[in-house]
Amino acid sequence: MSRLLVWGRNANGQLGDGTTTNNKSQTLIGSCTWKAVAGGDYHSLGIRADDRLLAWGRNNTGQVGDGTTTDRTSPTLIGSCTWKWISARGYHSLGIRADDRLLVWGQNDYGQVGDGTTTNCTSPTLIGSCTWNAVSGGGYHSLGIRADGRLLAWGYNYYGQLGDGTTTDKSSPTLIGSCTWKAVSGGFYHSLGIRADDRLLAWGRNDYGQLGNGTTRNRTSPTLIGSCTWKAISAGGRHSLAIRADDRLLAWGGNSYGQVGDGTTTDRTSPTLIGTCTWKAVAAGTYHSLGIRADDRLLAWGRNDYGQLGDGTTRYRTSPTVVGSCTWKVAAGGGYHSLGLKV
Repeated sequence: MSRLLVWGRNANGQLGDGTTTNNKSQTLIGSCTWKAVAGGDYHSLGIRADDRLLAWGRNNTGQVGDGTTTDRTSPTLIGSCTWKWISARGYHSLGIRADDRLLVWGQNDYGQVGDGTTTNCTSPTLIGSCTWNAVSGGGYHSLGIRADGRLLAWGYNYYGQLGDGTTTDKSSPTLIGSCTWKAVSGGFYHSLGIRADDRLLAWGRNDYGQLGNGTTRNRTSPTLIGSCTWKAISAGGRHSLAIRADDRLLAWGGNSYGQVGDGTTTDRTSPTLIGTCTWKAVAAGTYHSLGIRADDRLLAWGRNDYGQLGDGTTRYRTSPTVVGSCTWKVAAGGGYHSLGLKV
């Protein structure tokens, strides 16, 4: 099992080290081992090796899930059940329990919890009666793949980020199209998905080219991107990352801080090949990016004013930069902080 390290902004305790001091170097959290981590804008989630859920950081809308709105600076045990999947973005959190049921909590002013209301939830709230394969939180919206492979979305929809062909908010999970899916990822106002045929689709806000279709026009329905096949995706604040079927990394969208990773600060409206190496995983923060190379080394790039790249500096990086000397299994990007599970 893997040890948890965190770095970057910590004003609300989102690093989980018991302080509110920013840290530009990777910091070990506790002595236990972990299976999964996720970062919201100012909070964090983790699944321990015993499958229990812990959360910490900002809690003004109940996104920690402990029944309060009190910030937590250390990992706090949430409930008594066991979990298999977590996701966080913005001010809400999502999780799939060991029984494959979906629970959501936190901010709900646009219906992003999915319980049919717009009332914030301070504890994990069961959504519907079906079972799920995967979920992802966007800035103010949510996406999920049901056990039958169908895609559902709910929450804020001003830019078409739900993908139902409208710009109307939805407070309950809404079926999107008729195809089946393998993966989804919610950005701040846009969404990415890999269909069952391994093709990439994108929808929602596109002012920085974050959809990757060569334009800056918003899309209210899933739009096919290119002709190749893909194996992993991650949607950031205004940029996108993806690993192609050949394990090469491509990125696109807003690039004012170098978060695309092509050595420039020029926005990209189409998927842009990054470097020459191969990759296992990618994770997008709001304005920064993380990736695990095929050799299990961690690289980071983009905005770094809070030390969220973890290289011991606050210098922005426009190309992937090796961080530390250890090897990694998982990386997660929060708003202005980062989390990783070390091998």
